[in-house]
Amino acid sequence: MVHQPGKFYILVETEKESMESVFYFLKENKYSVYLNPDPDIINKYLSSEKNAVIIKPLVSEAPLQNIKDVNTITIEKMLVDIFYDDIIFSAQQGSEMKNIFNEAIKKYTVNESRMLRYADRRRRKEDLIKYLKTISTKPHAKLDFGTKSNLLPVLEIHPFGNRL
Repeated sequence: MVHQPGKFYILVETEKESMESVFYFLKENKYSVYLNPDPDIINKYLSSEKNAVIIKPLVSEAPLQNIKDVNTITIEKMLVDIFYDDIIFSAQQGSEMKNIFNEAIKKYTVNESRMLRYADRRRRKEDLIKYLKTISTKPHAKLDFGTKSNLLPVLEIHPFGNRL
């Protein structure tokens, strides 16, 4: 990121059935926690919080990975979520989002089909394809996202440098 946000949210995504249990557990442990807040709550209350925890439902079939027995998100999920949720990720919109996408594609291995499948689950596949066509990490690359040709490298991301 070029700009550093002044506030941070901790996002916890879990199955709908366990959201309230997670909420109460964190509340009992003195966290400033919000259960699936709507945009109005986010704008009114979270904007003044420095380290709020937001509990949200995990989208079914979201791309996850297991690192050292901890389930965490993939780079593809992170990119789609930044694109999809312009309220929670308001600091990462506009030119910042373009920079995030370009740097992610340049520095990491992004699985295009996994990213587009997840975008489809979030009902934003076509919008994401249009957006991807407007950005380029390689000046001479022919961008043809969303077709059978896979223009992004296809390997999994492992943040600790372990590639399969």
